[in-house]
Amino acid sequence: MLPISRTFLATLISAAFLPTAFAADSSSDSVPEIVPVDQCIAPEKDAPDPAQQTVNVEADSIHTEGQNQAVYQGDVVITQGHKKITADQVTINQGDNSIVADGNVTMNDGQIKSNSNKVKSDLKGERVELHDTQYKLLCQPARGEATYILKDGQSIYTMEDGSLTTCPEGNKSWRVKATDIDIDNDEEEATFYNTRFEILDVPVFYWPYITVPIGDKRKTGFLYPSGGYDTKNGLEINVPIYFNLAPQYDLTTTLNYMQERGVQFDNEFRYLTDGFGRGEVNVEYLHHDDLYSEKGSRWGVNFNHDGIYQRNWKFSVDYSRVSDNDYFEDLDSNIGNREDGQLLQEGEVAYRTNLTSTTLKVRDFQVLGTSQPYRLMPQLQFEYNRANVLPHIDVQWNSHISRFETDDKDLPDATRVHLEPGVLVPFYAPWGQLTTEAKLMYTYYDQDLKSGQAANSDLEENASRTVPEYRISGSLFLDNSQKWLGGYTQTLEPRLQYLYIPEVNQSDIYDAYDTTLLQNDYYGLFRDTQYSSVDYIAATNQLSYGATSRFYDENYKERFNLSLGQIYYINPNGSDANLSAWALENEWNISDEWLFKGGVQYDSNVSTLQVANSTIEYKLPGGGYTQLNYRYVDKGYILDNASGLSESRLNTYTRDGISQAGFLTGFKVAQRWDVRGSYFYDLTEDQMLEGLVGVTYNDDCWFLGLTFTRHIVNSGNVADIYPEPGADYESKVSLNIGIKGLGQSAGVDYSDGSNALSYGRPFALAD
Repeated sequence: MLPISRTFLATLISAAFLPTAFAADSSSDSVPEIVPVDQCIAPEKDAPDPAQQTVNVEADSIHTEGQNQAVYQGDVVITQGHKKITADQVTINQGDNSIVADGNVTMNDGQIKSNSNKVKSDLKGERVELHDTQYKLLCQPARGEATYILKDGQSIYTMEDGSLTTCPEGNKSWRVKATDIDIDNDEEEATFYNTRFEILDVPVFYWPYITVPIGDKRKTGFLYPSGGYDTKNGLEINVPIYFNLAPQYDLTTTLNYMQERGVQFDNEFRYLTDGFGRGEVNVEYLHHDDLYSEKGSRWGVNFNHDGIYQRNWKFSVDYSRVSDNDYFEDLDSNIGNREDGQLLQEGEVAYRTNLTSTTLKVRDFQVLGTSQPYRLMPQLQFEYNRANVLPHIDVQWNSHISRFETDDKDLPDATRVHLEPGVLVPFYAPWGQLTTEAKLMYTYYDQDLKSGQAANSDLEENASRTVPEYRISGSLFLDNSQKWLGGYTQTLEPRLQYLYIPEVNQSDIYDAYDTTLLQNDYYGLFRDTQYSSVDYIAATNQLSYGATSRFYDENYKERFNLSLGQIYYINPNGSDANLSAWALENEWNISDEWLFKGGVQYDSNVSTLQVANSTIEYKLPGGGYTQLNYRYVDKGYILDNASGLSESRLNTYTRDGISQAGFLTGFKVAQRWDVRGSYFYDLTEDQMLEGLVGVTYNDDCWFLGLTFTRHIVNSGNVADIYPEPGADYESKVSLNIGIKGLGQSAGVDYSDGSNALSYGRPFALAD
């Protein structure tokens, strides 16, 4: 299917000549109702009936020939509403109900402008003929030519020797030509015969027979192919085929020819149901990978569904799987990226009311490695939230029953039952808020201890624990009426939280069914838990304190904010320090061009910088940007917070923590030339991580992009993540060519080499 604009052929013919009643007026004082202009005029829903609009005719002279024929000569101008025709001569013959315009006939109806040698129509405008016509669409960047155009009735059109291009006048980069085109507006389709796609007037593709949709109806057929070249796959040609299977579902199959790999089939099936939502299925299949023949057939599948049924029911599915662990490393995929270490396989159904939510969930992973995570098979969760049960008192109830299974022989399977009632007393005012909360967390475990290491630990087959929690949290919103630093308004938002969870023995419970340690930043100081779930509830008696200050300019645009906080531990256990690390977050809109964002965690107890990150960006004129970013993680911090990670294993990833810098840029070097580049470097390992440089040339109606990328190859052995200099890198050159219009994006479009490290906006505040 050639995806020509839906309005292309319909508007090409429909404005051929003035329709309906023809009330001629040769008076030079006649004024059209709307002055036609060479710009797009959108169709009006309540447009007046053409039969009721006056037709105005201006000419240098008029004479009659017999009783039934009138001839207008010399700069003839005919207007009706926003439609306009000009010609050297117009002849009206009432004897055969015809109108003939000769010599430099131009027509404009606000959607199409045409120039013909001759136009003939009947008085009712039902049959219109245009000879030797050049046309231009006013609402889209498209133009063309035709030897003959016929409009016969309101629905049937015919074109002979027609062409179409989105290139401007004088640009012959490409065009589509056909010897015959038949258009049926009732069926909303056009039929093309002997269609050629030409580049610089040279045919490069040929279709003997195709049909094209010209309305809302979808049509089965070929979409535009694309191509490129890279050093790994060789020559690539992608040919998509669209199948309009039914109004509620369709299929797009893309044949990806890779010179060095074979032919890969990419399939995207989309569907829409009446009451259960929508979804899509993506299937990728390569029968034989010539580059890695030992890996056999390569395939990947992804299924996504989201839907709401009768307002209360919600359904969702996210399932992905690939044939082997190296799939994303070896092949470009729409299912995942080469950095993905696992694929989610999850399904959920929920029933929700104003007060309750009941959810049934199953979750598994395909791990692209050697670990064996827990499957959630299944989890039934019930939540209840009701405000103002008593004046200023809210109640909450959170509960679930979960089944965890793993193939690891050293770890137990388990059934977990959790009940968590809570009471909240909230207070809100324009100047601040205060919330007091108390809850009780009861959890019961039925653990299936296996014959591995877990059988020799303190774990019990049946274990339970009850943990109370008390929290009070408040903040103030203060602003200074005085102006600072040349007109800035400052606000101050101090925040304080007290959290108490008593020590409860949990040694008989395995602590990592679905629970991991959460990373602390400024906002994490005010959470009520250190872990993502309930397998381990850390005891604490702590006071969290911090503040945020914001600065607004005279237009009330936020230019700067700074947040700083810390936790004070009351009666810490053993040798633990009383104070946590300081957490700082900062965003600074230095100017409309300069942006900065950064954060640090500094442990004053041992004078150690634990975590740091920063990004600074300069917006270049014309929409470009240049960005520098940096991130740092102390090795000791990784060991303290990564559960089960030994120092010897960490040494295979990094010898001295993480210290990485990045540079990204994108800008125009000329009106039609765009450049993009990125470079990421590991300062600890003295090794380049990833680099990219891309150049794109944007013509008025086509573009060409050339991209070079180089990145470290992860073969699955963690020791190879940081190879010795000069080893285990992969380079790729991609060449992409495309045309603009006809369903293609008019923006820059070239391959990024499947790089994982990419541009991120550094300032989250409103523009």
